Amino acid sequence: RKLGFVVAEGPEVETEWHCFDALNTPADHPARDMQDTFFVGDSGDHLLRTHTSSVQVRMMETQKPPLRMIMPGRVYRNEAISARAHCQFHQVEGLYLDEGVSFADMKQVLSYFTREFFGKAQIRLRPSYFPFTEPSAEMDVYWGLNSEADHRITKGTGWLEIMGCGMVDPAVLEANKIDPEKYSGFAFGMGIERIAMLRYQIDDLRMFFENDIRFLRQFHQIAL
Repeated sequence: RKLGFVVAEGPEVETEWHCFDALNTPADHPARDMQDTFFVGDSGDHLLRTHTSSVQVRMMETQKPPLRMIMPGRVYRNEAISARAHCQFHQVEGLYLDEGVSFADMKQVLSYFTREFFGKAQIRLRPSYFPFTEPSAEMDVYWGLNSEADHRITKGTGWLEIMGCGMVDPAVLEANKIDPEKYSGFAFGMGIERIAMLRYQIDDLRMFFENDIRFLRQFHQIAL
């Protein structure tokens, strides 16, 4: 909010258009295999959203740039439940669209976030792939190697991947009736539980969903 972002939300039961097609991921796109989806109903065209990127589509449908939004919410994927994975979890995504938005603008926003949230300033961006951004990147923060735990969670490198990001693909803008010749923007997303696990050194993702009062009281003390 300090940077002018506002919070937006959308439905958890989504259409294929909002979750995939409008994000440059048609039915025959190989990226569909990256996520195991829960479909609902008999028609086969509604699903439990696999990411909060669907909210980006809904915002672009109803509002025109400039857009500067943060979109938190619950998402669902058909995965086995373990200490590191769950069939439901939470994401938060960001979208910034305006005239003249650049990759450098994205880097500055994400660098600011890591300083504010983790107290760490050094980041790096590695080339990656997402169907709705081009170019795409994974962002790492330099966690350090000051303890045994640091060595364990960073696999001895000192670097920790915390989110995906990239410039919004022009095909996504066109699908949502936004002129890619006039507007550009960036998007980023991360798992909320994953970030909390890193910040508070929590080892088991399942603890967020078990409603253990002893676990929850720790965060009450932090908030106070």
